[in-house]
Amino acid sequence: MRSRVWLTILLSVVSLLAIGPFALMVVIALTPRYSPVLPHAWPASLTLDNIVQVLSTESFLRWTGNTVIYSAVSVVAVLLSASMAAYVFARKRFPGRDVLLWSLLSTLMVPFHAVLMPSIVIIQLLGWADTYWGLIIPTLANAQAVLLLRQFIRALPDEVFDAARIDGAGDWRVYWNVVLPLCRPVLATLAVFVFLWHWNDFLWPLVVSGTGDTGTLTVGLSTLDAGHLTIPELMSAATVTGLPCLLVFLLLQRRLVSTVGFTGPGR
Repeated sequence: MRSRVWLTILLSVVSLLAIGPFALMVVIALTPRYSPVLPHAWPASLTLDNIVQVLSTESFLRWTGNTVIYSAVSVVAVLLSASMAAYVFARKRFPGRDVLLWSLLSTLMVPFHAVLMPSIVIIQLLGWADTYWGLIIPTLANAQAVLLLRQFIRALPDEVFDAARIDGAGDWRVYWNVVLPLCRPVLATLAVFVFLWHWNDFLWPLVVSGTGDTGTLTVGLSTLDAGHLTIPELMSAATVTGLPCLLVFLLLQRRLVSTVGFTGPGR
């Protein structure tokens, strides 16, 4: 009993340390302009003026739209391509399958910075600099997603696939009507991870788009002139940027829990 009490206290402290900076960021974002901010003084009142000011900025709206396109399209494309590849690697037999699989997984051991310069050169040669093609296409080959989905599909009962074959279903129908519905919990988990990765991505959008027409929020926020903006305005921009990540997690948290339960010990 005493150990559970101490564990609860420890987890509470860790949770406060993790949530505290974000809570302070929100409070500062709601502090009126030119008012003393934390930790110097607690705001006498809270206002949404800073957030409204940020949302009405033309550059911020453009960065937000680019980031939404970059993240949403990447999520759909990665889930489709990874699930197709995982189905083939898990349920199909063909010459060189294992070689292809291990070649794909070996890319996990290659640091992104090692292939950054060759990727930039290829993007420049293709004329994809400062385009959505240059942002999205090079990030679609996700070996981690393929590995996770392959392990999940391999664990599915063989009887499900045999029944689909008896009913005359081809490979495409088996994939679309059998594999994808059964993989919804894992797909939801991957959707959260891929969305957060692309939404918070900084280095790749920086080298491909910079502050051009397809610049993203992370790159745009780094270029804000702190000398002409107050601290509450900067915190408002950061708060608005982080809010979609929280909403995506809240919407899909039940799927995340079910995925952890399904892939736990004994499965």
